[in-house]
Amino acid sequence: MSTQRPLHDYGSAGQAMAAGAWRAFGVPSIVLGGSFVGFGALVHQVGLSLWHALLSTATGWALPGQIALVELYAVGASVLVIAVAVGLTNARLLPMTVTLIPLLRTPGMPRWRYYAISHFIAVTGWVAAMRDCPAMVAHHRLPYYAGFAGMLWMISLLATWIGFALAGSVPAYVTLGLVFINPIYFMLVISADVRDRTRVLAAVFGAIGGPVLYLLVPDWSLLLAGVIAGTLGFLIGRRSPAGV
Repeated sequence: MSTQRPLHDYGSAGQAMAAGAWRAFGVPSIVLGGSFVGFGALVHQVGLSLWHALLSTATGWALPGQIALVELYAVGASVLVIAVAVGLTNARLLPMTVTLIPLLRTPGMPRWRYYAISHFIAVTGWVAAMRDCPAMVAHHRLPYYAGFAGMLWMISLLATWIGFALAGSVPAYVTLGLVFINPIYFMLVISADVRDRTRVLAAVFGAIGGPVLYLLVPDWSLLLAGVIAGTLGFLIGRRSPAGV
């Protein structure tokens, strides 16, 4: 006899979206909001305007890429160099999109909605969706994620504005230090799921290999550490029953 639990049904797409938006409050909104407060302060520090900060968050909404853009602009890098750097930084979103969209797909759903929601695929939303959506009926997953990610997107815009406004009244090391809250949160969330051997192995290999590679090839250490650690974690985890 199957022991699988029945999938959760919110009743309607609107209720699923509202549930996702409500779920965004709390730790996800605090962590992401704090990070974008730091980004707003960084934009102010390099001499760009509030509209630059808001436009970057509205259209990019990927903090590492946004930081790369602002810092390279500050040192006078060319548009081509900035574009390449931002593109490489945000390449991490491609595997997230590839793994998440099939989970959100519903038969009969217009394709344009998937393209639209892809803009809102980021680390915090991806982690929450991969954790929460499998327990829902299929036709409520997309609206749930739209509510969750859409709320975080709006909070990020507000936080960017707050950070820009506070840049002159709060010590720089405080506001800029907030930028690092989000990656720490992401690492803790991923590491908390010890049942997934693949994630644990990838995190361990990355923690060990990152410093070593930095000593050997500092300019490429982060990229190489991610590729090597993730690949080893996947290959070893896939062979183990605990990694399935």
